[in-house]
Amino acid sequence: MSTYLLEMRDIVKRFPGVLAVNKAQLTLYPGEVHCLVGENGAGKSTLMKILSGAESLDSGQIFIDGNPVQIQSPHHAQLLGISMIYQEFNLSPYMSVAENIYLGREPRIGKTPFIDWRRMYAESRVLLQKMRIDIDVRRPINTCSVAQQQMVEIAKAISRNARIIVMDEPSATLTDHELEALFELIRELKTQGIGMIYISHRLEEIFQIGDRVTVMRDGQYVDTNPVHALDKEQIIRRMVGRDLTEEFPKEIFPIGRERLRVENLTRHGVFENISFSLREGEIVGLTGLVGAGRTEVARAIFGADPIDAGRIFLDGAEIHVRTPQDAIRQGIGLLTEDRKNQGLILAMTVRENTTLANLKTLVRFLFIDRHREREVTEKYIRELQIKTPSTEQIAQNLSGGTQQKVVLAKWLFSQSKILIFDEPTRGIDVGAKVEIYKLMNELLRKGVCILMISSELPEVLGMCDRILVMHEGRLAGELTRAEATQEGIMRLATGAGVPTKTT
Repeated sequence: MSTYLLEMRDIVKRFPGVLAVNKAQLTLYPGEVHCLVGENGAGKSTLMKILSGAESLDSGQIFIDGNPVQIQSPHHAQLLGISMIYQEFNLSPYMSVAENIYLGREPRIGKTPFIDWRRMYAESRVLLQKMRIDIDVRRPINTCSVAQQQMVEIAKAISRNARIIVMDEPSATLTDHELEALFELIRELKTQGIGMIYISHRLEEIFQIGDRVTVMRDGQYVDTNPVHALDKEQIIRRMVGRDLTEEFPKEIFPIGRERLRVENLTRHGVFENISFSLREGEIVGLTGLVGAGRTEVARAIFGADPIDAGRIFLDGAEIHVRTPQDAIRQGIGLLTEDRKNQGLILAMTVRENTTLANLKTLVRFLFIDRHREREVTEKYIRELQIKTPSTEQIAQNLSGGTQQKVVLAKWLFSQSKILIFDEPTRGIDVGAKVEIYKLMNELLRKGVCILMISSELPEVLGMCDRILVMHEGRLAGELTRAEATQEGIMRLATGAGVPTKTT
């Protein structure tokens, strides 16, 4: 009898023109956190979709407790004790915490069709108390924090008696405090014998929570090792198949003229008196704790949200940006934090997404010049090294890093002079991150100015020339590259630092 809770052997999955997974292997012990890592497009998500019943395998075998199983559907996977928690939560926003936990499985009053609300609330409270989670079970889920919603997803999995829980990028939107709460819950689940597969691009988390780590590359299994037997560089080498000479390949350029300046930008109740400038040759970082107002400032500059006061200047002349169309006409582009819902139209092709923001330049006699459109797209595919079978690949089928490059291609084609990157590498593997950083260097070389919003302090310190720190809707201070440290940034971000004047 196998000691494994789960064993996946020689799993193969093909899509049209793509061998997504080729003889992949994965094993899981009861009470183990098994980390699964690899670059975007390595096959991790496809392998987990096969396990969760969202995709069927072409060949290979899956065993649970040593017994072979053929997973027919997500419902079948749940019956087998497998639960998948996706990065984009599967919750009904206007329902309560309890309703989300028991959605589709609500307890009934006897044999009637009526929901036993008292029992559902009571069982939800007991479940959350066992998990040491303090949330009002009657509270609408859309009023809960991201961390609380994640806890509810885990509670939902446990209520189904899940023995295998897959967590896909669970930390992507969590603060350090919320992440520690998640880790504490994972440790508690381990004591109950629940096996967990943990997918993350934040390699430092592997050493905090993982027992073993499996690496995939180009759809294939590389190897599995105890976490304590490897260091970060060894994992990266296995992931990318090469040594990364530098994690943050920052280039220093001469600082030129001012291109963008905002003065006293205000949106009442959200941010106040925001003033700063962007100059040629520099990346300016905008950081702070979640909720500090960073993204809201970017949306205001881009015209996605209205402002109550303040002025915006481009090349010394005041401009009025009331809509995103105004911003695009002025040469301002925004690579949004949520690239899937706001940066791309996932059902469209690479070609259609690339040319979307500047389609008018391709119109001839009221018709789009499709030949020219394909030429433009192929040009950016080459220049940005976009990994796609063709210009006609649907954006939804691309990896996260490749999707980000398509968004960047869109703004480059729109002739943007100012690019705002909001969390540019969130959910992107370490190899693709380096490629994005190198593209930033290339943009600076061409005279584009960059405002980069990021929650990852090593990224801010590694790539920015100046760093603006926000606290509760205000600029708490500005640090030069030479002055900045993680401790100094956190002091300003938490309100413990001394405010300094920004330029």
